[in-house]
Amino acid sequence: MRGTPPAVLFDWDGTLVDSWPVIHQSMNRTLEAMGYPSWTFEETKRKARRSLRDAFPGIFGEQWHEAQETFYLEYRKLHLECLKTIDGAEELIDALHGIGCCLGVVSNKSGRHLRAESAHLGWDRFFEGRLVGAGDAERDKPAPEPVLLALEGSGIAPSKAVWFVGDTWVDIACGHAAGCRTILVGDIDPGGQEFRDHPPDVHFLSSRGLLDVVRSPQRTI
Repeated sequence: MRGTPPAVLFDWDGTLVDSWPVIHQSMNRTLEAMGYPSWTFEETKRKARRSLRDAFPGIFGEQWHEAQETFYLEYRKLHLECLKTIDGAEELIDALHGIGCCLGVVSNKSGRHLRAESAHLGWDRFFEGRLVGAGDAERDKPAPEPVLLALEGSGIAPSKAVWFVGDTWVDIACGHAAGCRTILVGDIDPGGQEFRDHPPDVHFLSSRGLLDVVRSPQRTI
């Protein structure tokens, strides 16, 4: 595909920002409070990709609402103070904004926390309110509803001209479900088992790899 995409939607955690250490700490404090064994960092990254309302019932059963409240309480103590951006992420969204792309975020982080983090980073100017988190749409990723909500009012419909950029199978599955062009970013094997049912259309090892394409006159991916 060549040319400027009318819209680009991003995942948040692991794609634009690195908040996994805070998620991991908050998750283990929640597990401890609920009487469960702690997870390794890799377990957290593997098991915490879905939204809490999708994942916690399977982990905590009928106590999942209590566990959710505990997690959010712990997360709010640290998330803004410890928030870090992914290398090249701000340059990438700035470049896309500069060429006139409609930008948005579709995340499985709670909408409240997502919007607080965007405001903290000063990124609201890029997304202009198109920040969709868990609970904002009828269903969360990998369902397509958050994509439709992120594009609502833009006059842009999901299509292969619209890029969906993420770092996990949940993102790629969501992009496919909505009919977008899916771009996997990160040092991840796109041929791995987790992508068997939803392989990415394109893979870049880093945000800077995608940035090089955006800065190219052809913008061919």
